[in-house]
Parts: sequence; C-alpha cells; structure tokens
Amino acid sequence: MPESAYQDIRKLHLFSNMADEHFQSLMRGAYVQNFPPQIELITEGEPSDFLHVVLSGSIDLFSQWNGRDTSMATVRPVSTFILAATINNAPYLMSARTLEKSRIVLVPSQDVRAIFDIDGNFARSIVTELAQCYRAVVKTQKDLKLRTSLERLANYLLRQQRRAGGGTVFDLEFEKRRLASVLGMTPENLSRAFKGLQPYGVTVSGTRITIGDQADLEKFAKPSPLIDDFST
Repeated sequence: MPESAYQDIRKLHLFSNMADEHFQSLMRGAYVQNFPPQIELITEGEPSDFLHVVLSGSIDLFSQWNGRDTSMATVRPVSTFILAATINNAPYLMSARTLEKSRIVLVPSQDVRAIFDIDGNFARSIVTELAQCYRAVVKTQKDLKLRTSLERLANYLLRQQRRAGGGTVFDLEFEKRRLASVLGMTPENLSRAFKGLQPYGVTVSGTRITIGDQADLEKFAKPSPLIDDFST
C-alpha cells in the first residue's frame, strides 16, 4: 500500500491514537483498490470480511427488501464503513456501492479484532466511533418519525446549504431519486414537497436550489441540533 494512503488512514480518529507497531501490523494485511462507479462492494447478509476505508470518491450504503430498496447513508473520504459488523464478526446489515470512481482500503476484519483486543487506545476509539454512529441513527429516526415530508426536505436543504458554504444558491449532493430514498419518500412525494416549499422561498431548477427567504424557511423548518447536527 502506498505511503500516502498510510498517512491518510493514520489521521482518522479511529487510528490516530493506537500504538505505531499495532498500526503497522494492521496495515500489513491491508490493500488498496480502485473501483469504477456503480460497483457493489459488499452485500447485506454476507460475512464482514473487511473494514473499508474510503480514500476518495463516495459510497452509497443501501438496503433491499421484498422488491424495494432504500439509500441509508453516503460515505465520503476519509472515513470507514461498516465498523459494527467488523467488530461483532456479524453479517453486513447494509450493502454498499460506489457512486463514482472510488479508492478504497480493505483491512481484514480478523486483524481489526485482533488489535482491538490488545490496544486499549484503539478499542476506545472504536467505542467512540460506534457511539457516534448510534447517535446519528437516533437523529435520523427522529427526523423520519417526528417530521412531515415537507419538514424533512426543508431541514435537509438547510443542512446541504451549510455543507455547500452557506450561500443562497447551491446544488443538491446527488440526484433527486436518491434524495427521495434518503428522506424516506417516493420521487413523486419529493416533487410535491419541493412545490410545497415554494411559499417559503425555495425554488429548484434541476439539482440547483435557490433559497429566496432564509428566515421564512428556517421559521418553517425549525432546525434542531438534537436532530440536524451530526457532529454532536
């Protein structure tokens, strides 16, 4: 594996505090692969053979049941997925596919568990990351169960606006069909929700969003850090 990849991985909180010899041992069994867009990396129900680290590109975590599928989350660099299955030596609960050309490090799960048993700092970092993932799941559930589809879309647009730098004009991070899936809607419901936000100053052209009345949209959306701030 190239030295630059070692450095990027070492900077992650998950690996930053572990002993050097344990990090080197973990990386000896790891390797880097480049994947084109729309390649399925893992399939739900299969054994968790590897911990994946995204160095570039983006990954769609999704699930399927009874002829239906839904997007669960997007993974961007530099970050890992799916840690819980790796630590528990359990089947994947989600599938993963590349959204664009992506560079991925694959770390054997058995090596991760072996270092977990002997490196206290690494174990604490894993517990912290899993706790953060759990809190993110709780916030997503609150968003889905406490808000209407119109309120979910309004708050998503405010979050995306912040990620894009805070300007009144910005682009959606992915196409509308996938956005509908992430927000727990059908594409038709998403289209109606966009129209429903027009009185609050939201206009849409393709994937470009314009917020004409920031205060009115925020007054309607009522964003909450206990739902919308995934850093807490």
